[in-house]
Amino acid sequence: MQAKPATTSVKIHDIIETRWSPRAFNPDKTVSHDDLLALLEAARWASSCFNDQPWRFVVCDKNTDTDSWQNAFNTLAERNQLWAKNAPVLLLSVAMNNFNHNDKPNRWAMYDTGAAVANLCLQATALGLVVHQMGGFDGEKARELFHLPSDCTPMAMMAVGYQADATVLDDDFKTIELAERSRAALYERFYAGRWGKEIE
Repeated sequence: MQAKPATTSVKIHDIIETRWSPRAFNPDKTVSHDDLLALLEAARWASSCFNDQPWRFVVCDKNTDTDSWQNAFNTLAERNQLWAKNAPVLLLSVAMNNFNHNDKPNRWAMYDTGAAVANLCLQATALGLVVHQMGGFDGEKARELFHLPSDCTPMAMMAVGYQADATVLDDDFKTIELAERSRAALYERFYAGRWGKEIE
């Protein structure tokens, strides 16, 4: 298996350093119910505006509900299907568009749902699992197949499972899988006191 710890400019926590998004999943290793619940519990304790908790997750476990997993798989872009077919769990993250307490538009719903997903991904890393988030899926198809309400936004489909060796992937994906991880330099994305002033 390919470990790809981040090359950081300063020391960060090991869980953040080692979290990454492989595409090589072990099709023969299921995710336990307890571990799935731990992922959801981590997401549940994310911060949110007014503690509104606008996130919703649809859990599709191939081991216990093949039909829902197939529905999730069918929403994926064809290129994502090539590797996600091996993931034992697919999760759909959804943001509710309006606040629970007053039904007014919640412009922070997507932000807060992202925070919940970040918690989930870090918990997965702590449990030895991997998560790969995908924007390449058909949100309207997901809305139909999962009977989503009209006042929500399907955000991402996530593949969850145990990492496999990159050899399970075709050559194009294998190259991506084995490539070095990279991020823009701190000064390119983070500013000191005003826009564009480099942080030191």
